[in-house]
Amino acid sequence: MPSQSDAEKSKNGAHVACIMDGNGRWAKKRGLPRTAGHTAGEENLAEVVRQAAKRNVGWLTVFGFSTENWVRPKAEVRHILALHKQLFGRIEELNANNVRVQWIGRPFDEPGSKTPLYVQKAIRQAIADTASNTGMTLTVAFDYGSRAELARAVRKSKIELFTVTKQSIEERLYLAQMPPVDVLVRTSGESRISNFLLWQINHAAVYFTQRPWPDFDADDLDAALALLDA
Repeated sequence: MPSQSDAEKSKNGAHVACIMDGNGRWAKKRGLPRTAGHTAGEENLAEVVRQAAKRNVGWLTVFGFSTENWVRPKAEVRHILALHKQLFGRIEELNANNVRVQWIGRPFDEPGSKTPLYVQKAIRQAIADTASNTGMTLTVAFDYGSRAELARAVRKSKIELFTVTKQSIEERLYLAQMPPVDVLVRTSGESRISNFLLWQINHAAVYFTQRPWPDFDADDLDAALALLDA
């Protein structure tokens, strides 16, 4: 069997992080309610997970719901919460693709956490039901904000060690075992990183695309991964 090219090796095991923007604009362009855009975005995420797993991506981390998103209209928030429950419930498909689920966000038992119990249950169940998978790790950032994560890590460093170092912060991040991000994706024409994985994206390549998240496809994923060979 021929050996992999250097380009193929550089992509295997890569950590891709996605800011899934543009669901609302995708819906508005089609005369649909914003909720339809979020539904299309969740369905496309399932497809992106499949495509990333085929390409031997090691980690795929997606910004599902930020700490700032709670101020959105209640009906929209309820719809997004239901979609996340659905996402974490795709156990059969995740197992078929050998995908392991992780979650990153404000700990459920800490002050300020707003994740509803039914979403907490879905998250815990997905993590448990995919724990034995050995392929790609899908990490969903829910009730997540990087500033809050870093402030917590510094605070815990001071309390537990009476000092703050680079290592002490890294060891106290929400998901300390998460590797650094190799390429960050931002869809829908926005050129911002929006309080997402500020510590983890140090040195990451950044792929911006005009396409809204529901239209992000395998070609876009390949273009983002190609930045690793530049």
